[in-house]
Amino acid sequence: MSVLPASTPLSSATLTPQKSVASTLSPHAVSRLRQARLARSTRPFLARGGPKGERCEGCRLRPSLCMCALRPELATRAAFCLLMHDAEPLKPSNTGWLIADVVQDTHAFGWSRTELDPQLEALLADPQWQPYVVFPGEYAEPAERVLETLDGGDSRALQPGRRPLFILLDATWSEARKMFRKSPYLDGFPVLSLHPDLISRYQLRRSKRDDHFCTSEVAALCLELVGDAGDVQAGQVLESYLGVFTERYLQAKHQQPVDEASSAHQRLRELMGAAPAKRDA
Repeated sequence: MSVLPASTPLSSATLTPQKSVASTLSPHAVSRLRQARLARSTRPFLARGGPKGERCEGCRLRPSLCMCALRPELATRAAFCLLMHDAEPLKPSNTGWLIADVVQDTHAFGWSRTELDPQLEALLADPQWQPYVVFPGEYAEPAERVLETLDGGDSRALQPGRRPLFILLDATWSEARKMFRKSPYLDGFPVLSLHPDLISRYQLRRSKRDDHFCTSEVAALCLELVGDAGDVQAGQVLESYLGVFTERYLQAKHQQPVDEASSAHQRLRELMGAAPAKRDA
């Protein structure tokens, strides 16, 4: 079993120009990347969604189903580096956004085959981080790059005093394979290959295989591997947060009201009641 990006948009609903409704939340890394991507667009991005395509800038949902008030923003030992294919920051169904909602130390960069962002280069070289490329091991060469746990007796294991930096390729599966092959600056890092005994519950983009996981599901699994109590808790919150987002996204699609009493909302409230406090700004 391998952990792969989900692919193929769910709905064939009419596409409309996306209109943003202001949010009071501060923009995070994925939000800033989205704004940069929109700024260089030569035509409006078409999105599936609510009346006249209106979506909240903070959560990308219809204003009537906005979940900005639920954003957790948790401090963790682990951090994430999202390498996002060109259109991913623009997609309302993208779940890399949810990682940035939950994990404060989330970085996001647009992927390029020919250019390496200087800020990405600096992040990967920062000695506080121990980078891992999260990808199915069957595609990694040589095989010695691959590991399935952060424990061990070699240099690939998580070292005391360093923080794990999980590099996620945020794209459809075919795009992610290309990104993995054509990113030589990642070749020197270990490949973390995940093999969970789970079936993906992500409903917003279809995949041909049950073991294709969306980006936030992969991130939740990574947080569990760290083993620190705060990271495990954050992984559980992220998984539950995805459940609430998926529920509200589908309610918007079917023009249904928010169900605050749903099991997904109850689970998130329970987890947040036990979650660590936010890190001071």
